[in-house]
Amino acid sequence: MSTTGNEAVASLDGILERSNAAKDLTEQKVGEIRAITKRMKILALNALIEAARAGDAGRGFAVVSQEVRGISDEVDALARGLDAELGGEIERLAHLARVMAETAHGARMVDLALNAVELIDRNLYERSCDVRWWATDAAVVAAAATPDAATCDHAGGRLAIILRAYTVYLDLWLIDPTGRVISSGRGDRFPVAGQSVAERPWFRTALSLRSGDDFHAEDVAVEPLLGGAQVATFATTVREGGSPHGRALGILAVHFDWEPQARTIVESVRLGDHEGDARVLLIDRSRRVIAASDGRGILTERLAYDPKGRDSGYETLPDGTLVAFHATPGYETYAGLGWYGVIVEAGRGAPGPGRGSR
Repeated sequence: MSTTGNEAVASLDGILERSNAAKDLTEQKVGEIRAITKRMKILALNALIEAARAGDAGRGFAVVSQEVRGISDEVDALARGLDAELGGEIERLAHLARVMAETAHGARMVDLALNAVELIDRNLYERSCDVRWWATDAAVVAAAATPDAATCDHAGGRLAIILRAYTVYLDLWLIDPTGRVISSGRGDRFPVAGQSVAERPWFRTALSLRSGDDFHAEDVAVEPLLGGAQVATFATTVREGGSPHGRALGILAVHFDWEPQARTIVESVRLGDHEGDARVLLIDRSRRVIAASDGRGILTERLAYDPKGRDSGYETLPDGTLVAFHATPGYETYAGLGWYGVIVEAGRGAPGPGRGSR
């Protein structure tokens, strides 16, 4: 029978609850025993006083009273020892349950962080395939080879058809070697033809690619020519004859509409009822927040917690906040950009050192 992370944590919470109940019951019963022995001591003392008044006739009763008092002392000592030893064992059991619950919860949060970054990796892998495929389109190659009005218009029409089918893109741009946009798929919405993108980091990197099989994936950025939208840009070379090793004629850039796609991923992470206030994040290699389930700090906030290059792990910070993280594993030919999936959950409990790191 399989057990989910939530069920495991719930079971450990149940053990902890019952341990605390057992400790309370032990303290109650030990208290009752000590109360009885106290009464026995008082009775034995009263009996000794009465035996002394009776003189020789009360000597036998005095001996019995002394024995009762001695037994009371022994029972009291036993009760104190039971309280100390059994109470200590129960406290250790409760501590172990707390540690196990925290470990199970931390491991679950790491898995959720991995799930988030894996989903975006698979999505972006498809983008890397798209850009390399569309760069071999005959209309795109023809426009890059002979960038006149007719070929560029025809290429724009082809790019527009692609955009109607692939709604995750804001626009597709064909760019000459100087960095000038010569054709695009949404010229009516974004009039980018003739604009220069020569200073964009992704353009300069794409120009240096060795073959049409290679691509460049840029970190999420705001693109002014697309109305200030957040985009993840993928670029590759358009080559003569559509051959991977033909002469480079220009660059094809595809702009992934980042914000709605990323929001869907971080908001779809399946948190439990008691985890509803946790923050699901995607961060880039510089710890900049690029997606957040609460919509805050995107492209402006830098996560204070530093994973320090670890692939995965979790840590309870001094203020009780739990931070769980997992680095991008990449997918197929998309190696990832050093991003992390992160879960931040406030007020999980007592502070503790980092655990579960790899």
